[in-house]
Amino acid sequence: MAERREELLSAAVEQIEARGVAAVRIADVASVLGVSNALVLYHFDTKEKLVAAAFTHAAEGDLAHLRRLLGRRTTALRRLRAAVRWYAPTGQAKGWRLWIEGWAAALREPALQEVTRDLDRQWKGAIAEVIAEGVAAGEFPCPDPGGTALRLTALLDGLAVQLTSYPGAISRTRAQEWVDEALARELGLERKALTASNR
Repeated sequence: MAERREELLSAAVEQIEARGVAAVRIADVASVLGVSNALVLYHFDTKEKLVAAAFTHAAEGDLAHLRRLLGRRTTALRRLRAAVRWYAPTGQAKGWRLWIEGWAAALREPALQEVTRDLDRQWKGAIAEVIAEGVAAGEFPCPDPGGTALRLTALLDGLAVQLTSYPGAISRTRAQEWVDEALARELGLERKALTASNR
């Protein structure tokens, strides 16, 4: 049962990325796996519950990866930079189309709103925690880890919308420069200190 549910959730994520939340149907998810619509409904009752569960599934994968990055045995600055680079739309983080779809659909779907809000809280909390560790270790003098986490993620989310929705609006190189500049400024560091942290 758990394995079948996992397959259904993965198929739902794939279909949401391809078709969008509004256009995806139970039949699309069922078709990918060659199962009946009734089987999908048996596990999730409604399309809305399937979509919310699919976003939770995707969020758990992203959060697990974030925790691995932030749990490495290295400086807080290196862990933070790795997390920001991965999350940034210029890095290797996948699924920006999925999250933009989710944010839009969450305006009308309370269950999905809760999923996206929870992911946002957990992401910001993890970033704020590693910033606080860096401050405690004397790596950088950031006076407001929570505010810094919020401003950084707002910048990353906004750049993701620009790069995903409006190709060519800004180059990935320029976006990465802005991210590095913002991270250094927020931490009270020179930008070159971010590069030095990779050595």
